[in-house]
Amino acid sequence: MCDTLVALGNATRDGSVIFAKNSDREPNEAHLLEWHPHAQHPAGSTVRCTYIEIPQVEETYEILLCKPFWLWGCEMGANEKGVIIGNEAVFTREPYAPTGLLGMDLMRLALERAATADEALRVITDLIAQYGQGGACGYRNKRLRYHNSFIIADAQSAWVLETAGRYWAAERVRDVRTISNRLTIGHEYDLASPGLVEHALERGWCRSREEFHFARCYSDWFYSTFSHARERQADSTAYLEAYRGRIGVETMMAALRRHARGSSDHPYDPAHGSMADICMHAGDPLTRASQTTGSLVAHLTSEGATYWVTGTSSPCTSIFKPVFLNGQPLPAHGPRASGTFDAEALWWRHERLHRAVLEDYPARLAMFAPERDALEAEFLVQVNALNRGASAEARSALSQRCFDRAREATEGWIQRVSRAPRGKGRPFFYRMYWRAQNREAQFPR
Repeated sequence: MCDTLVALGNATRDGSVIFAKNSDREPNEAHLLEWHPHAQHPAGSTVRCTYIEIPQVEETYEILLCKPFWLWGCEMGANEKGVIIGNEAVFTREPYAPTGLLGMDLMRLALERAATADEALRVITDLIAQYGQGGACGYRNKRLRYHNSFIIADAQSAWVLETAGRYWAAERVRDVRTISNRLTIGHEYDLASPGLVEHALERGWCRSREEFHFARCYSDWFYSTFSHARERQADSTAYLEAYRGRIGVETMMAALRRHARGSSDHPYDPAHGSMADICMHAGDPLTRASQTTGSLVAHLTSEGATYWVTGTSSPCTSIFKPVFLNGQPLPAHGPRASGTFDAEALWWRHERLHRAVLEDYPARLAMFAPERDALEAEFLVQVNALNRGASAEARSALSQRCFDRAREATEGWIQRVSRAPRGKGRPFFYRMYWRAQNREAQFPR
């Protein structure tokens, strides 16, 4: 379960386009930051995606991927042209094919091949028509199947693309827009796949063209309802509307940290959370099996783009750090993570903090959250101070310093939190759930 948000220049403080996404996956499904350079490919070559192989194009763009470690594709990513894409699992009445391209594959392929948001939309819809969507989407849960919706943006525009098998509808974003784990496009859309309405009529999902409503006709009611997607999307939309005209990078970071049930009188505690939280915390295998495992905020301007990534789970306990696509590799941040604990991998290093905080969330988060915010504010000032003509090397050096500062701060918070007394006992089943997750990942006690 995930949430994706975008604000166009008529809704942001500086006239830029700002995009944000949380990737919600299984708790031990380590999230990677991955970089691939601009490349040329021999004629006739192919590319192996998660489950199928397709023809490669002659040229692919430099890309940043934020992704589950086991997938070829990504949950969110960007390319050197300033195109950014995030996807959502959506549940539909169309059958789920046993194999094909995953939504995550479609994103990576579009980022490698498209120079604008409009082109990326065409790449994805053409690939869906040719190869379809299909295959297991879960890490441990191989029964998980879904179709996909996307927000696709560049520095000038954005699209919402929602799919059901090989059928789709697309809506051009006008100001602010958010999506979650359900279809949202209704009577009005700007583009659609051939036969979209006719197929719904043939299946008896509506009685006339006038009655056609994409979301109502194509949605699977059960999963779309019990994913709490409606509540999360309503919350994210209301949040952006409240800041219309004043939305900045820090606004989007705060949006990704939102907990629906928290208040000053009753601080949020993930032991009693729900899937209505944008910053999602796992708690049991049935109703809360998803955890925010990585987050990204993209600041897209006509002069270039800055990508603010956590590379770690739970944005409320994480630090957003800047990266740039300028022909330079990502900052050094440790070895590639997997589903097993690795003390040197960025994602698992942060899990030492995150899982310690879970033992007394309200009290322990309060021990470092102000410092987290101050550090991010410092990073924002440093990025904004970069000269417009700053070299790729200067940008990469700043990014590396921010990653190093974040690691140093996280290590200090781990020590501080670990020394703190534990709060009152966690609910029994919540404790058992996290003990099982820790055993599976060989996480140190």
